Amino acid sequence: MSADQRNSTAGTNPGSQSALRGLNEERVMAMLRSHGTLTQAALARATGLSTATISNIVKSLVAANRVEATPTTSSGRRALGVSLIDAADVAVGIDFGRSHVRVVLARSGFRLLGENHTALPVGHRAEESISVAAGMLRKLREELGIEHGQLLGAGIGIPGPIDHRTMTVIRGAILPEWVGIDIESQLQAALDLPVFIDNDANLGALAQITWGEHQVCPNLCFLKIGSGIGSGLILNGSLHYGSLGVTGEIGHSTIFDQGLICRCGNRGCLETVASTGIIIELLSRAHGAPVTIEGIIEQARAGDSATLRIIGDMGAAVGHALANVANLLSPEVIVIGGPLAPLGEILLEPIRRGLLRHAIPVIGENTVVRMALLGDRAEALGAAALVLRHSHSPAGTAPQPSPLQESLR
Repeated sequence: MSADQRNSTAGTNPGSQSALRGLNEERVMAMLRSHGTLTQAALARATGLSTATISNIVKSLVAANRVEATPTTSSGRRALGVSLIDAADVAVGIDFGRSHVRVVLARSGFRLLGENHTALPVGHRAEESISVAAGMLRKLREELGIEHGQLLGAGIGIPGPIDHRTMTVIRGAILPEWVGIDIESQLQAALDLPVFIDNDANLGALAQITWGEHQVCPNLCFLKIGSGIGSGLILNGSLHYGSLGVTGEIGHSTIFDQGLICRCGNRGCLETVASTGIIIELLSRAHGAPVTIEGIIEQARAGDSATLRIIGDMGAAVGHALANVANLLSPEVIVIGGPLAPLGEILLEPIRRGLLRHAIPVIGENTVVRMALLGDRAEALGAAALVLRHSHSPAGTAPQPSPLQESLR
């Protein structure tokens, strides 16, 4: 047998050194596709490969122009951040809110190319809002010089529970005008793209492990406090959908048995004591004039007693609800997002207090509660990440679970 034949045989033998190296390279590439830029140390923890093996693989991929390695800082130490080389394909992320729509464009490796947002009237109808989003996408694409053919698809965030069997918004959504509508076909027709629809809180959670500071956190809860309150769950490195796709509806957990009637039909739900709408209503009454979210944040920072009291009460209620989640799932991190995020410790302190009071001590003491750092764009970034994950999955399948899990400990 000639040397070329021996090399060819080795290359096709699943147990050969070259085949093993190829598999390890694909593991590294898959991790970068799922989680964006990672340090070599994080890649080693996530894949279970040694740091020396990761270093050699990264050098090989850099030489092949498949990835780039740039100096960065991780936990205060100098490190190399490894990223996929930009591809021509672009993902669209669209976040529909109760009174806004935001559009982002991103490339593989989780690189933000551009974004835009606009206000929508409260109670906006699906067809009208989708038309606005399509126009925003077209304008943003033209500004960036991106051809329609470069678009992989569009991730769509909706503020409400979504039945993944039918991909329709179900009762209890912040956008009741969208309930029961076949929004998937409307979006595909308006955008002329494949669409991937999900709850906005789920996408906020996905953004934390792709764009945020928790890229190597296998168990995370993202809580969005807004007109509604919802949570997205990352379990063992992947979004958790349950049997129907309707998960994380923490806003409809009962806090007070004799409380107000909620829009879901139950009584005393968390949303009836801790949503931004309730806070605005209470403080407008207390101050004798309408207040805004921006005004509430300003008054809290100035030490207004009524504002701090209401924020303290709502934070304690949120912490109580989160304690039930923590007792059941024990996430490493709970990330708080939504328009009240600029409050920082003013809101986090009562949330932590409520969590510690109602959680099992060992769980409460070891659950980190932080504010989201991605701001208003988190859900749209998560929507773009959803497209990128689908684009690298086998045809016709959902994205596979990330191999993070216990190797990240």
